[in-house]
Amino acid sequence: MEEQPIDQPVDIEINNDQVFEEQPIEELIAEFAVTGKEWVINDLPGVIVVIAIFIILFKVVSIVFRKIRKNLINRAEKKEEVDSNEAAKRINTLTSISHGFVRVLLWILFFMMLLQNVGINIGPILASVGIISLAVGFGAQELVRDYISGFFMLLEDQIRAGDVAILNGTGGFVEKIELRTTTLRDFSGIVHVFQNGKINSLSNMTKEWSAMVFDIGVAYKEDVDEVMDIMKQVGDELCEDPDFKDLILPPVEIFGLDDFADSALVIKARIRTKPIQQWTVGREYRKRLKKAFDQKNVEIPFPHRTIYWGEEINSLKVDANNHIKGEIRSKNE
Repeated sequence: MEEQPIDQPVDIEINNDQVFEEQPIEELIAEFAVTGKEWVINDLPGVIVVIAIFIILFKVVSIVFRKIRKNLINRAEKKEEVDSNEAAKRINTLTSISHGFVRVLLWILFFMMLLQNVGINIGPILASVGIISLAVGFGAQELVRDYISGFFMLLEDQIRAGDVAILNGTGGFVEKIELRTTTLRDFSGIVHVFQNGKINSLSNMTKEWSAMVFDIGVAYKEDVDEVMDIMKQVGDELCEDPDFKDLILPPVEIFGLDDFADSALVIKARIRTKPIQQWTVGREYRKRLKKAFDQKNVEIPFPHRTIYWGEEINSLKVDANNHIKGEIRSKNE
């Protein structure tokens, strides 16, 4: 068996490959070791400081918002005219939204500072974010407007869940208020959903207190002062009734003669009530007032109409104090 020459090309190539494979790996490991050592010495302390600062900031923000929420709820509970449950719901909603917004800002700032400390240039990233934000802003203008309008509706306490309100001419019970939409249910049970950014007119019928206004018509022959006394008496009796006294904010207001209508004298009155109780109190007041008018023989005028069913009229006589007497005969005669 012949011995293989030492300077054979195959052996030389294998040895050279091994040399070229081992040498770059060693250099790369050495380079990584030097770079890692420099990063640990120069950059790692900054990264640790940034992480520690933002952990503290997140804790502080959570504590601050928790205290703000607690203080606002305590203030709302001390006010007798404010529904503490509804106020707590509104406060929790507003503080949660604000807290989430602040947390998002902190996270964005944290990642920017972290990337900068690691050595990554954040300039191109900011430029890309700006372009993306601009594109999203143009495409979601209506959505952003809805969220901003909803936030200010809650912030200014314009309406709350449980109120009766009129939105863009549609009235109903406010079932739900969110940042983007408001949901109403009308008397027929129909649900109406409004985008907050498209609410042009808002009328809250039950904020803090409500009222029922009465336009009571009586005959021209009636004594206005007597009628007003009867209305006042009926209102006072209603305020003393155990079933209704907790619903009414006394006194009952009788404003006086408000209009000379075609067939009636119109007297205006008003009863202030707890929120959403004006219709219950108003129905009871009208029922009692009708009974009182019947007892006092106060006439409530209403229009009359006379109808003739197939009766032929031959003549019409006019007699005014025996001065004018005449007869109009039918054309057939």
